[in-house]
Amino acid sequence: MRTTVLDVATGNRPAVHDLTAECATFVSGAGSGLLNVFVPHATAGLGIVETGAGSDRDLLRALDDLLPRDDRWQHRHGSPGHGRDHLLPAIVAPSVCVPVLDGELALGTWQSICLVDTNIDNPRRQVRLSFLADAS
Repeated sequence: MRTTVLDVATGNRPAVHDLTAECATFVSGAGSGLLNVFVPHATAGLGIVETGAGSDRDLLRALDDLLPRDDRWQHRHGSPGHGRDHLLPAIVAPSVCVPVLDGELALGTWQSICLVDTNIDNPRRQVRLSFLADAS
């Protein structure tokens, strides 16, 4: 298995960060296998979504509707409403697995691998990429 860690500047507002180019570079020339992308944080997740056509903003809006940034949450440290950020990984999983064929991500035409981060208190994230080569 080959692995590396990306350091991603996420800023101070909820965002969807496209990691597809970094993932493609990591598996380029690596043959066939599986790419696992994992975010080791309790307040971020990963998704495969279309970006650039508004779906990323729609996702953030849907998360705001589902998990409002208000004082209803029992988890209360950090900025107001931060407790909702700790529920995010139960809805947007902290990992995704993508097939790799002949050194290329086997994504659909409009699919992108994205870090979903609603936590405004943590401006930097790490994302681990791990490639498991086909053993046959």
